[in-house]
Amino acid sequence: MNKGLILSLTLLMVFSLFSFTVMAQDEVTLTLWDIRTAADQATPAVKDAIDRFEADNPNIKIEHVPTQNDNYKTKLRTAMSADNAPDIFMSWGSASLERYVNAEKVSSLESYMTEDWRSNFMPAAMNLGIVDEEVYGVPVTNVSPALVWYRTDLFEEYGLEVPETYEDLKNVAETFIDNGISPFALANKDKWPGSMYFMYLVDRIGGPEALQKAISREGAFNDEAFVEAGRKIQELVEMGAFPDGVNGLDENASQSRTLLYTDRAAMYLMGSWAYSGIKNEAPDMVEQFSFFNFPAIESGEGDPSNLVGTPGDNYYSVSTKTKNKEAAVEFLKYLTDVQMGEKLIEIGNIPPFTGVGDKINDPIMKKIYNSSQKANYIQLWYDQTLPLELAQVHLNTTQALFGMEMTPEEAANQMEAAAQEYYGE
Repeated sequence: MNKGLILSLTLLMVFSLFSFTVMAQDEVTLTLWDIRTAADQATPAVKDAIDRFEADNPNIKIEHVPTQNDNYKTKLRTAMSADNAPDIFMSWGSASLERYVNAEKVSSLESYMTEDWRSNFMPAAMNLGIVDEEVYGVPVTNVSPALVWYRTDLFEEYGLEVPETYEDLKNVAETFIDNGISPFALANKDKWPGSMYFMYLVDRIGGPEALQKAISREGAFNDEAFVEAGRKIQELVEMGAFPDGVNGLDENASQSRTLLYTDRAAMYLMGSWAYSGIKNEAPDMVEQFSFFNFPAIESGEGDPSNLVGTPGDNYYSVSTKTKNKEAAVEFLKYLTDVQMGEKLIEIGNIPPFTGVGDKINDPIMKKIYNSSQKANYIQLWYDQTLPLELAQVHLNTTQALFGMEMTPEEAANQMEAAAQEYYGE
C-alpha cells in the first residue's frame, strides 16, 4: 500500500507539474489603458517597456489601448461603473485613484512592494499612489510642475527682467501689450490650462491652506482667496494678457505654443512637459526658452517656491478584474525600471525615481529638477485633488472667468454650492 501511495503521489506531482507548465505557457493578453497616444512624448518609452516585457515573456501580450487625455477620464469612469475595467490602467493618483480603490476596483500592490522596488520611487511621488497606507498605484512618467515658460530673446529685446512679484508680472505684460505681443499663450478650450492660473493665484493669495480648508470643510470655496483669484484672472483678461478667443483655442492642437514660435506671445504657463513639446516642435528655438516660478503676491500668504503640478504625474494600477495579477504586476516593474527612467530622461521627462538627479545633463531639466526639490509644497492639480463632481465644476467656473461669463463671486459661490451638495451639507 505504501508503494501504491508513493506511486499515486508521484503521478499526481508529475501531472500537477505538467499542468502548471502548460498553464505557464498559455497565451495571456493583458489590456493596458492610458493616455499614451501617438502624439504623447512618453509613448516611445512605454512602448519600449512593452517590447522588453513581451520579449522576456513570449506567452504574454500587452494590448495597449491609449485614449486622448481629455476623453480618458470619462472612458475609465464608464468602464469602472460597468465593471468592465482593463487589466492595467492609468490614473493621476490621489482622489482620482482613491475613488476606484474605495469602490474595490483596484488591487493592492502592497504585498508585491519589495524593499528594492519601493525604494525606487521618490517618497513624495509614491504618496499619491497610497490609499489607507497601502500602495495601489506606482508613479511612472514625470515630475511635472507648472512653470512660466518665456521667450528669453523677447525679454532681452524689450529690456525686461524675470518678474518676482505679481505687480512685476503685470508690468511685463503691459510692455508686451504695448508692442503688439500677447503676454501669455493660452489655449483654454479644454479648461485645464486656464485652471493653472487659478490654482497659482489661490496658492499665492491664501497658501495651500485655502484649498485644504475648503476640502475639509473648515473653510469654503467662496472664501476670499478663491474670490480674489477670480478677480485677478479677470484683471489680466481685461488688460489683454491673453489671446483673443482664448476659450476656443485648443491646447492639444498646440495652438498655444504656435503663438510662442511665431513671436505672437511671450510667456506660457504650462507643465514641465512643455519642454519636450518645444524640443520636438521647434528644436531651433529651444535655446530661446527658459522658465520661472509663478511670482509672489505681496500681500499673500503663499510661499513663492510652492509649485502646482504633480510629483509623479501618471500612476499605473492593476484592476481587481484581472485574471493575471502576477503578470500585470511584473509589467509594472518594467514600467518603472532603470531602462524606463533612461528613456524618459531622453525625451525631456524627469522620472519620479530616486537618484535621477545625477543622470540629468540637460540644463533646463536640471533646473526643473532643482525647482521641484526646493519647493516648500507641491499642490496636485485641482481636477485630480477634488472629487470628479467638484473637479468639473472647478473647470467650468474657471473657464467662465476667462470668458467673462461669471463674476468672481458667482464662480466661487457656484463652486461652494456644489461642494455643499456633494458633502451633504
